[in-house]
Amino acid sequence: MPNLSQWRAARGRQALYSALRRFFTAEGYLEVETPLLIPTPGMEPHINAFEAGFIPETGVGTARPLYLHTSPEYAMKRLLADGAGPLFQLCKVFRNGEVSETHNPEFTMLEFYRPNADYHAIMADVEGALAEAGRSATEGEPGADPAFFTRTPYERITVRDAVLRATGVDIRVHSDGPSLKRAADAIGVWTGESVTFDDVFFHLFLERVERGLGHERPTFLIEYPASMAALSRLKPGDTAVAERVELYAKGLELANGFSELTDAAEQRARLLEEQDLRRKLGRSVYPLDERFLDAVGRMPPSAGIAVGLDRILMLLLGVQRITDVLLFPAHEFV
Repeated sequence: MPNLSQWRAARGRQALYSALRRFFTAEGYLEVETPLLIPTPGMEPHINAFEAGFIPETGVGTARPLYLHTSPEYAMKRLLADGAGPLFQLCKVFRNGEVSETHNPEFTMLEFYRPNADYHAIMADVEGALAEAGRSATEGEPGADPAFFTRTPYERITVRDAVLRATGVDIRVHSDGPSLKRAADAIGVWTGESVTFDDVFFHLFLERVERGLGHERPTFLIEYPASMAALSRLKPGDTAVAERVELYAKGLELANGFSELTDAAEQRARLLEEQDLRRKLGRSVYPLDERFLDAVGRMPPSAGIAVGLDRILMLLLGVQRITDVLLFPAHEFV
């Protein structure tokens, strides 16, 4: 049965959700609900979706694979393209195989989007939402740290400056795989067989940078190299970087967001590249979501972000394992 820590987390979770809904409603956001079961999941190369086949029993539809969504992003962007205002959602998302002290294959995500905004605006909304959560979600709980997320403004640092601060390596100078590999080797970071810039970068980042982020207050890591743009637009005036942001607290990644890409042709090209990479990695290759691609080209300039709420709750309550904030963690079936 759930232990005392898990029951404590259940009370904190209720307060957390109430605080977030209160904040976003006051800011003019509409709470929406999108399907968990979808025909085309996200294409991120290192995320696998759970497959759940559809078997028609009423004479309607044809048998086909469906998937539990890894994020509500595609559906919410279709709503933005059809003229919705600011949107938010609290929902379960599913990522196959992700089990560790900070991962559960089923977890809760806050995802929200603001039209006619960029990543600066979305960072301000994250600060406001998490400060509200910190003031409300752990009131009276022993061992909790409600003040941490109220330490605004959060630090904002570019990826380049964060790497330079932690390692002395300038990724603008060492801007290709072999050069960055030599720089990593010179400071004693093992990079194995990696030769591409992105692979070497992540060895360097995970070993020397990530754990040092967000200890005195949360840290927004901004302006990723363009090769890591994902679904974000490149920065006007400096196309070497993308308007992508991740939030870190006490060395733990909490959120990933963007000034959204609104060029459908560029989005298609990136998804095709990700299909190729998934194929090379031996992972399932999902079909393109044509309705999503159509929506990208019709979206207004927008910004959005996804926040892992189980990890937020871990930090608020001062616990180290995601199992301590779940009533029924995955170890029951793995």
